[in-house]
Amino acid sequence: MLPRLSRPRALALCALPVLALFGVAAFAPLPFTLAQPGSTANVLGNDHGTPVISIKGAPTRPTKGELRMTTILATGPTADVGIGDVIDGWFRTDRAVLPRDSVYPTGGSEKEIEKHNLDDMRKSQDSAVDAALNYLGKKPGSVDVTLSLADVGGPSAGLFFALGIVDKLDGDGSGGDLTGGRNIAGTGTIEANGAVGAVGGVSLKTQAARRDGATVFLVPKAECREAGAELPEGLRLIPVTTLKSAVSSLRALEQGHKVPSC
Repeated sequence: MLPRLSRPRALALCALPVLALFGVAAFAPLPFTLAQPGSTANVLGNDHGTPVISIKGAPTRPTKGELRMTTILATGPTADVGIGDVIDGWFRTDRAVLPRDSVYPTGGSEKEIEKHNLDDMRKSQDSAVDAALNYLGKKPGSVDVTLSLADVGGPSAGLFFALGIVDKLDGDGSGGDLTGGRNIAGTGTIEANGAVGAVGGVSLKTQAARRDGATVFLVPKAECREAGAELPEGLRLIPVTTLKSAVSSLRALEQGHKVPSC
């Protein structure tokens, strides 16, 4: 017959495996990625001395203001993220803890993931050109658009590439700038038909936008709540669902008319 344990001793013995588990977790890498606000880029400007948007086959107009696409900076797919890093990220507004699979859904090596992200960027650029020219009623065969933005991967700049093309070709449609001279930032994927899609890390991108001087942020409507969660002071959110709605909102903002809000 086994000796009977007192309640305190029994609880202490039961706690040992739990403590051991926490001890292992403290040193074991976890399947998370840490993200923070990344760089922004004005698609109406230059990147490393080269215009981000170059257009041939149609007259272009000089532009004022800025259209800033935004990014997040995340730890690599093979980086070790410990429980201390996770806890620190949970308590900071300028950091986010994301499931690794949500940032790197394709898996593979760092080179394979980089290639996948660059492929996504190229597809996004093609869709942005098609969306902008379709919106303006121009044929791609007679207008040649080249997009150049180094060191950025993924599809989330699509909306702003399309807006930049529209601004360079048509402005606000009445001789003015689509930006109204403002520093406007945002994010969103784009389809050739003009539909705007959701992206990740929106609350971090709003911080990057405000840090770099933006006062307006265009956000996919489905991500309004996330964008507003840690919204920096002085940054106005405008929800968009299509390229057309984005252009309409920017025109309304410039003319002092009612503009949608989150």
